Amino acid sequence: MSLPDKKGYFGSFGGKFIPETLSFCLKELEDAYRNIKKDKKFKKELKTLLDEYAGRPTPLYYAHSLSDYLGLKVYIKREDLLHSGAHKINNALGQALLAKFMGKKRIIAETGAGQHGVATATAATLLGIDCEVYMGQEDMERQKANVFRMRILGAKVIPVTIGTKTLKEACSQAFRDWVTNVSDTYYLLGSVVGPHPYPKIVRDFQTVIGKETRKQILAARGKLPDYLVACVGGGSNAIGFFHPFYKDKKVKFIGVEAAGFGQGGLSAASLVKGKPGVFQGSKSYILQGKDGQVKNAHSIAPGLDYPGVGPEHSFYKSIQRADYQAVSDKQALAGFNLLSRFEGIIPALEPAHAVYYLKKLAKFGKGKTVILCLSGRGDKDLDIVRKYNL
Repeated sequence: MSLPDKKGYFGSFGGKFIPETLSFCLKELEDAYRNIKKDKKFKKELKTLLDEYAGRPTPLYYAHSLSDYLGLKVYIKREDLLHSGAHKINNALGQALLAKFMGKKRIIAETGAGQHGVATATAATLLGIDCEVYMGQEDMERQKANVFRMRILGAKVIPVTIGTKTLKEACSQAFRDWVTNVSDTYYLLGSVVGPHPYPKIVRDFQTVIGKETRKQILAARGKLPDYLVACVGGGSNAIGFFHPFYKDKKVKFIGVEAAGFGQGGLSAASLVKGKPGVFQGSKSYILQGKDGQVKNAHSIAPGLDYPGVGPEHSFYKSIQRADYQAVSDKQALAGFNLLSRFEGIIPALEPAHAVYYLKKLAKFGKGKTVILCLSGRGDKDLDIVRKYNL
């Protein structure tokens, strides 16, 4: 079974729940992507950009000290070493090149932690396309360094001052812009969320993570791992990591969401604490109240601060292909400290959630082989962490 189906569904999740005004935009995108996947020139140019510019393939590193401490065999997929500092560049280069092939003169994007915004600004500048990035005012305050990077790269950063002033509202504003300016504008969505075909497009560009990992672990150990562990916000790094192992049933997937303030407090754990509903164009697990209204999300990690999740993750949950857990702000800070002190690698706060979960996994998985997707580096988060005096 090939997923998603022709209507964009992963089982009962996904689809296209959109106003009529978005129909043309998405149809044009779907047709362009279907054609471009067969284009040898496109595929060759993208591979060159990923390898020679972005820095692929990324290493699969055996974490000796952390492994000894936890009693696990821990490998780390080093997406933090990519140009611009995170896995986001894989998708940004793919979609920006698609925009160029479509003849678009302007790219817009949304961003939370700023890593997708930086990656989009990087790709747009490289390809000579104008770029504007919508970012919640709250996130702009938390991620000042990335705002500065985007501006240095030539992008216009547009503050979003409505609602919670975070990623959810930034997405909404970008969609509004796209509908108004579709003739010359490409919306470069940053995660595996939103209406079809975005969850498929972003996943396809991110599967380079899992495809490389599969080859690397077989070369290193001669067998597949017991566990794959990755953080999940919208879910692009995790799906890109998991998907190439989908048919390998003995490889267990663990997605780690943000529990935020913890028990009873605000969180961003859509899969752990949410329920199915429709949000920003697709059906997936979302945080919602008794009346069905979308609840505010919270995470110390701006890139996880989102009340929804990609439909493919929702499907994995429904068929129990993946196990989803949640880690609090306080625990994520401990994970940040753990990797920094044991391996000399400073992680972004997003994958620091997954790092912390390794401590829980060690309680029942002694001796097992685990691969952690380190989706981004932590220099962007030093101001946040400094406040907690680790």
